[in-house]
Amino acid sequence: MYSNIPINEVEHVIRLFCEQQDIDPTVTEEILALTKTVTSQNYYGFNGKTYIQQKGLAMGAPSSSILSEIYLQLLENTKALNILTKPGIEGYFRYVDDILLIYNKHIIDIDEILTLFNSLSLSMKFSLEVEKNNRLNYLDLTLIKNPNGISHDIYRKPTTTDTIMPMDFCHPLEQKMAAIRYFADRINTYELSKDKNKPK
Repeated sequence: MYSNIPINEVEHVIRLFCEQQDIDPTVTEEILALTKTVTSQNYYGFNGKTYIQQKGLAMGAPSSSILSEIYLQLLENTKALNILTKPGIEGYFRYVDDILLIYNKHIIDIDEILTLFNSLSLSMKFSLEVEKNNRLNYLDLTLIKNPNGISHDIYRKPTTTDTIMPMDFCHPLEQKMAAIRYFADRINTYELSKDKNKPK
C-alpha cells in the first residue's frame, strides 16, 4: 500500500489539517518541509545496489504508516463517506489496508461498491474477497457465519510455517520474547469456537 500513496496529496492533507487546527503558518511550513525531506528519502539497497523508489511512501520507513493513515482517514471522511453511508452498508472496519465491509446483498451490489472505491484514488486499487461457505478470512481470523451469529477461528495462510525465528538469531531477546507473547496473548484473548466439528 505504501508505494501507492500519492505523496503530493499527503502534503495537501497535512496542510489542510494544520489550517483546521490553526497551526502557525511558519510551523506548518516546517512540518511540510520535514515531510518532504522524509518522503524524498526513498532509497533502499538490494543485492549490493542502491535503488530509489519512484513513487509513493518508502516501504521500510517508520513515517510511512503514519502518513498513509493520515491520507486514508481523509479519504474515509471525505470521498468515501458517500459510499459508506449508502443504504445497505451495515458496517465498515479498516486495519491499515485491510477492510471488512458488512452489507445487505439484497440492497447493495458489491461490485458497484468496489468500482466506487477504486475511483477514490488513481494510484490505489482495491481488491475484493467475498465469503465462501459462510467463511471469510480477515487479518488473522476466519469469520464463520452460523445460525447463532458469527464465530471465529485463527486463520493461517497456506504459506504459514509457524516459524518465528531461531533462538540463535542476532535479534534482541525482547523481540524473540515479544513474538512468543503475541501468540500466547492471541490464544488467551480470542474467544475461539469450542465446536470441534466445525468445517475447516
